[in-house]
Amino acid sequence: MKKQIILASKSLRRSELLHNIGIEFKVHPSNFDEKDTHLSPEILALHNAKGKARDVAKHYKNALIIGVDTVGAYKDHILNKPRDDKDALRILKTISGTTHYVVSAICIIDTKTGKTLSVTEKTAIQMDKLTLKQMKDYIKSGEGVDKAGGYAIQGLGSLFIRKIEGDYFNVVGLPIYRLRKLMEKIGLQLTT
Repeated sequence: MKKQIILASKSLRRSELLHNIGIEFKVHPSNFDEKDTHLSPEILALHNAKGKARDVAKHYKNALIIGVDTVGAYKDHILNKPRDDKDALRILKTISGTTHYVVSAICIIDTKTGKTLSVTEKTAIQMDKLTLKQMKDYIKSGEGVDKAGGYAIQGLGSLFIRKIEGDYFNVVGLPIYRLRKLMEKIGLQLTT
């Protein structure tokens, strides 16, 4: 029997990226309660990705579960999804004119064998110095509401990005190259 691939995420961006590379999968959002902790961005993203994958894995006997988490970081600050417009403005003020980072973690669990693999990816982003009006107009667009760091690089937020060093897809929310390498280690070739 062929293993089902289960994405433990309700992220439309992650689903779209998986569709774009031709993976057949099912979405089963996790109920894992992500914590805002004082962990490093890499450890926090990994903790959350593993928690999401483990939460969903208990529902399947022969599947590959993909748990993913993405966090933004600037210096020692984790850049979560904004709670409201005021928080979005605080986040954008923090990262305006800086180089900040996006860290994603992927955890894959083979529920039949129990094999678990995980990896993190870190991308540096140079953001232009934004005016208060630009920030408020962007927040009003609603695009950054459910995005770590308060903006979407694949949309209007791209207008403010000077440079990216690293994996673009990581910033969107799913580092495709790392996913392929993990899937190969678990025994599944994504390329023909």
